[in-house]
Amino acid sequence: MMLGTDVSSLSTTAATAAAQGLSIVVPLYNEAAGLAQLHERLEDLARTLRQRYRLACEVVYVDDGSADATLAIARGLAADALDVQVVSLSRNFGKEAALMAGLDHARRGAVLFMDGDGQHPPDLVEKLVDHWVEGGYDVVYTAKAHRDNESLLRRLAVHGFYALINWGARQKIPEDAGDFRLLSPRAAAALRQLPERNRFFKGLASWIGFRQIRVDYEPAARAHGATTFSPGRLVGLSIEGLTSFSVAPLRFASLLGVLLATVAFLFGLSILWETWTTGKSVPGYPSLVVGLMTIGGVQLIMIGIVGEYIGKILSELKARPIYFVAEHSEKRAAAEGSASERTAAE
Repeated sequence: MMLGTDVSSLSTTAATAAAQGLSIVVPLYNEAAGLAQLHERLEDLARTLRQRYRLACEVVYVDDGSADATLAIARGLAADALDVQVVSLSRNFGKEAALMAGLDHARRGAVLFMDGDGQHPPDLVEKLVDHWVEGGYDVVYTAKAHRDNESLLRRLAVHGFYALINWGARQKIPEDAGDFRLLSPRAAAALRQLPERNRFFKGLASWIGFRQIRVDYEPAARAHGATTFSPGRLVGLSIEGLTSFSVAPLRFASLLGVLLATVAFLFGLSILWETWTTGKSVPGYPSLVVGLMTIGGVQLIMIGIVGEYIGKILSELKARPIYFVAEHSEKRAAAEGSASERTAAE
């Protein structure tokens, strides 16, 4: 019985990349204001890629339960230079689920993930494709060139997050790497094979291995609106990523327990030493209260950490689907034949 998957048959070269094609997956959540402009830029990109690499493209818009007119606008987008799929989820399942829905519906070989807020420049995609087609890389990921425009506290928090999640990990997650990345056909096939429901996309895309390369870039300003990622939500996503992909919090809890036990042991020795040398007993009330509060706090921290992992285990055991598709429509580009449209409720 094979416990792995052989994806060697999906290897691509510069000569075979054109036959594989490229799927561009764009998760959407309340992006009505800038969606039409983004689609125009993607159509220009598709024309460039077809001319330079003979690469057929499609875009898969995944509406993650938007409350505005995002879905209606997506339905009306034209398929002039590339195929257009619109996948509407039954509710807001979160970005990780939307990315997986896009990956599941991608019809081409290679898959590119990018956000719908305009901060991931389509102009950079040509460079990512070049690393795949000409350079032979399977995972081409982007990362912020710097964080000079962010506060010191945020920079320290990001650095601490990656230091903790990579602590003891065999496959490191590159710091500052984002979801804006390209996967070759065999890398995309490998990612589809991973069965977990609590998914941390950045970690999984690094874990699959293959040849990977980093591309630094400057994120553009949001084309419209404001980010929905509040500090509290970012903390929640960090906890989700840590507990979904790493056992570092459990190791930290264990080390904290060892440290506390060591401090308690040394404190006990100091009490014995003072009693033996001076004959005076250490007043018990303050030391007792401080000790109980310290032990109680550490125990609650450990229970909370273990509880997060138990929750992940429960979620995996339930094996619920990570998304439901309420509507799926597809338009074929006129360049590949007559423009046709198929709409199916799923």
